[in-house]
Amino acid sequence: MAEKILTTEYSEEMQRSFMNYSMSVITARAIPDARDGLKPVQRRVLYDMSELKLGHDKPHRKSARIVGDTMGKYHPHGDSSIYETLVVMSQDFKKGMALVDGHGNFGSIEGDGAAAMRYTEARLEKFTEEVYLKDLDKTVEFVPNYDETEKEPEVLPVRVPNLLINGAEGIAVGMSTSIPPHNLGEVIDAVKAYIANPDISTEELMRLMPGPDFPTGGIIANKKDLLEIYETGTGKIKLRGRVEVELGKRRTDKDKLVITQIPYTMIGSGINKFLMDVAELVESKKLTDVTDISNQSNKEGIRIVLELKKDADVERIKNILYKKTKLEDTFGVNMLAIADGRPETLNLKGILNNYLDFQYVNNRKKYQVLLEKELEKKEIREGLIKACDVIDLIIAVLRGSKNLKDAKACLMAGDTSKIKFRTAGVEEDAKKLHFTEKQATAILEMRLYKLIGLEILALEKEYKETLKKIKEYSRILKSKEAMDQVITEDLDAIKEEFALIRMTDIEDGKEAVYVETPMEVQEVAFIMDRFGYCKLLDKTTYERNQETVEGEHPHVVRCMNTDKICLFTDAGSMYQVKVADVPFGKLREKGTPIENISKYDGTKEKILFLSSLEQMMGKQLIFATRMALVKTVPAEEFITNNRMVASTKFQDDDKLVTVRLAVAGDVVLQTMNGYFLRFDGAEISEMKKNSKGVRGMKLERDDELEHLYLVNEDQVAVYKKKEISLGRLKAAKRDGKGTKVRL
Repeated sequence: MAEKILTTEYSEEMQRSFMNYSMSVITARAIPDARDGLKPVQRRVLYDMSELKLGHDKPHRKSARIVGDTMGKYHPHGDSSIYETLVVMSQDFKKGMALVDGHGNFGSIEGDGAAAMRYTEARLEKFTEEVYLKDLDKTVEFVPNYDETEKEPEVLPVRVPNLLINGAEGIAVGMSTSIPPHNLGEVIDAVKAYIANPDISTEELMRLMPGPDFPTGGIIANKKDLLEIYETGTGKIKLRGRVEVELGKRRTDKDKLVITQIPYTMIGSGINKFLMDVAELVESKKLTDVTDISNQSNKEGIRIVLELKKDADVERIKNILYKKTKLEDTFGVNMLAIADGRPETLNLKGILNNYLDFQYVNNRKKYQVLLEKELEKKEIREGLIKACDVIDLIIAVLRGSKNLKDAKACLMAGDTSKIKFRTAGVEEDAKKLHFTEKQATAILEMRLYKLIGLEILALEKEYKETLKKIKEYSRILKSKEAMDQVITEDLDAIKEEFALIRMTDIEDGKEAVYVETPMEVQEVAFIMDRFGYCKLLDKTTYERNQETVEGEHPHVVRCMNTDKICLFTDAGSMYQVKVADVPFGKLREKGTPIENISKYDGTKEKILFLSSLEQMMGKQLIFATRMALVKTVPAEEFITNNRMVASTKFQDDDKLVTVRLAVAGDVVLQTMNGYFLRFDGAEISEMKKNSKGVRGMKLERDDELEHLYLVNEDQVAVYKKKEISLGRLKAAKRDGKGTKVRL
């Protein structure tokens, strides 16, 4: 049979494939469902833990077991993503309500990672069992897993708006979600108000739920913007850490600024970055009133201490910290979730509406299941009560039956054809029996002790209780008001047991104002040794020790402290360093590695030329490569606000060998094999920095350019220990072969 070839437009196929992939990532991986507020991996981990019977009152189980079971049954996308999800759901500093009770090292607020899954253990929190997993069998739909060997819930029957309470973060293809956590008690109050009045305004809801409540505490400093955020589903929240002043108790004690709560965005390495930023501010003399900084945080909470000088300006220090560090940061809000199978940005009322629709569906299913069970109990108990009234007749039927089938047929339809009664006159009464199948089965399975008087009374009591439940469940299913009451009472019970106090304050904080003191302009000397350690020396120290400094350091630049240092490398890159960013040092101090204050990497490239930007302006730079390509470029080409800019272009296997400030006069090119070519520097074309250049000299096949000399600055060249007088070389034209020096 011949193969059939399908022809399709390539661009259309790529577009279709990409759209399928992106929608898969959006709906099945990165974005939470608006109903239960969970991503698929979170839902699967929690469901698997419930299947493993890891309740809050059960022993912890190895995380590796949970991860392996989840991956094998429900989530075949790798163990690392599953374990990371398990870890995050156990971290109470990331979640409004932790869902997993972790045992062992599950990471810290300061960015310490969790121990390997083989070392940690976990089980469900009571909150998760009661609020997220209860009534699984009565409410949500179950769907096949990835290989159709198991069933998993489409969503979990979460009884609170988890999308708000625990928030969400996720990056998909072309879209992302970022929802802050909120306070459980406040969210429940808002839901109840929305149930009571679906037309309630967002502003009225915010009187009950004023804004996010981050588990790290801190302060929301832009209260005025929250209404728009909740009405649109997008916006920015300004977060600040909580700063307290501790006055010294004794005269010798120093006053302290203590940071007790951090912005939510500082979770992780943010604390270490903050400490480094403060230290840098102290070194750069912008925080002159801070004498020491220490991180005294422990299990009890955050405590970062800044010791202050006497009579320090506390407000100024706070403003500097807010302006110059992550103590004030922005949390971008984008309340994107999967609603009705599609990604949608929801506002506050949209989230509550999706949640309540989900609750109505779940509760209808739940009470329908409960009603059916009670109707079945009613039917059976009615049969048992009736059986107690004619128990002698039933015993006569049983005694006259040959098998269970005949007895059941007689009880259900009065069929006495196969019954041999031992007592006369019973047969006619037996023909009047008409129990249902369930009733007949229950009668045949009934034990004799149920005929005791008290047991009969208990049966009648249970029957009345069943009738009461049937009436109640029917009322709930028929009335929206009754359903609302059930949901409200359920939420009240959850709030009473699990609600926590608010951690985050909300206010319209004053804008942090910090006016930097203008830098005192002064002349300095930038020096760097051959190992890349650099420092600044003040003018007096340098001039007093000029001979020593220049003898020990290959790079010395006199400049102003407002200038920039430009570093040109053999890889064709120029790096800029603000002179103000280079720390001052003493004469014999080693200094700071240039890599620490620039993007230069000494393991990958070598510095060829170093100058201040001011010294370069108005001049031209001359470049020469290993393949003898040369060019001159105006220094203004390199004016940039970036810390790095590509300085030249050349072939892939080429490299720069020389970068110099051009001067009038001749230049000399020297090759590795000892060829020297002298010609007028004016013959080198002026080009743009991205031009490759022109050929300076012709090279033999196994030769390459090694140096470029300027005759007016370099009188002598040294080739294999032999000194060559550049002024005595014969002048020629550019692009010649040159003259080989005899040794």
